[in-house]
Amino acid sequence: MTKIAFIGAGSLEFTFELVRDILTFPLLEDATLALMDIDPERLTWAKQGVEKIVTAGNYPARVEATLDRAEALKDADVVLTTILAGSTEVWRHDIEIPKKYGVDINVGDTRGPSGIFRFLRTINPMMAIVRDMERYCPDAVLLNYTNPMAMLVSAIQKQSSITVTGLCHSVQGTAMMLARWIGAPFEEINYLCAGINHMAWYLEYKWKGQDAYPLIYEAVTQRPEIYNEEIVRNEMFLALGYYVTESSGHNSEYNWWFRKRQDLIEQYCLPGTGWNPGEYAYILKEYQRREHVWKDEVKAWLNKPMTKEDLQRGHEYAAYIINALQGGEPFKFNGNVPNTDLVSNLPQGACVEVPVWVDRSGFQPVHVGPLPPEVAIMTNLSSSIEELAIQASIEGDPELVYKAIIHDPLTAAVLSLREIREMVNELFSVHKDFLPQFKTHRV
Repeated sequence: MTKIAFIGAGSLEFTFELVRDILTFPLLEDATLALMDIDPERLTWAKQGVEKIVTAGNYPARVEATLDRAEALKDADVVLTTILAGSTEVWRHDIEIPKKYGVDINVGDTRGPSGIFRFLRTINPMMAIVRDMERYCPDAVLLNYTNPMAMLVSAIQKQSSITVTGLCHSVQGTAMMLARWIGAPFEEINYLCAGINHMAWYLEYKWKGQDAYPLIYEAVTQRPEIYNEEIVRNEMFLALGYYVTESSGHNSEYNWWFRKRQDLIEQYCLPGTGWNPGEYAYILKEYQRREHVWKDEVKAWLNKPMTKEDLQRGHEYAAYIINALQGGEPFKFNGNVPNTDLVSNLPQGACVEVPVWVDRSGFQPVHVGPLPPEVAIMTNLSSSIEELAIQASIEGDPELVYKAIIHDPLTAAVLSLREIREMVNELFSVHKDFLPQFKTHRV
């Protein structure tokens, strides 16, 4: 019997989707599902929702719910983390303080000043989870869904022997989107995608073994509805020749081109495209909205009868990975792993997102080689910044945080060095109670 611990089970929609997918595998249908969250109310709802899935599928799975992380982790085979460090009243400052200085953020959970301070806060509870794993389930595999993915996973890999990889929807989600654009059944698509989380590139994208990039180019340039669906990413594709993972909202923050002036935001970050990139603080506002409606949404879901279609397996990597680890069919996915010369022109030891094979013996990452230089420049810069922020957290050195943020493309396109220092000091000041790894909170 496999034991799967969900740390942050109060991320309800995500927990329900993962459980639905996991239980579709015969090897896992009798799993023990240990749900843990620090919010008792959300944990109660999580248990009810998971039990509904178990009952509807007539699965022999066992459901446990606890506020005690050690109890959830004890003897677990796999641990899933979907945590959020602090409420919106905490992480809203990641977005609002940079905006005061002129750095306009749409999502703010991955890189740049917002992503770095989110990492600096989140690595503390994540390492507490990892230390408990070392004690209660040292042989378990950690599958992380928490952002900022690359920085968290890389920091854990540098400080623990726990086997960990990070999982993200963007690779398979974008691959499906591109298949839809060219009218191809997704099961007929093959691709090679590599880089870093939220900035990986489809080095190959093939339909029935033939290069499909000419079809993608034709769709983007000849069909306005497709160009308008992802303007930021489509502009990047037309300039660089390779398509990038993750939405226009995210990618509008990761470079110099789209958010440094209001007129550029209005021209390229139009409403209706990925993550509504034109709107400042879009994800923050969405979280704030959901804080007021989530109970009603969950109640409605719990009261709705489940059909066979509701129980059908989706495309979450975690379920396939757990099945493979337990002896089921080997599975290939794009995961976040240490760069052991897998991508030869990205920083060694950094976290890269590459194809990974998994089976009962564990993870076997695929050697990709160098990224094309036209996409390696920006990817290398972002990875190097992330590695410097990780070093800053491990050493407790706020000056290294400043030195990381001054190289962020969007920040550097908008602010002077002195302005960045002022911004970083203000971010440290407002978050100092959440950053115990730093002996001082000024740069």
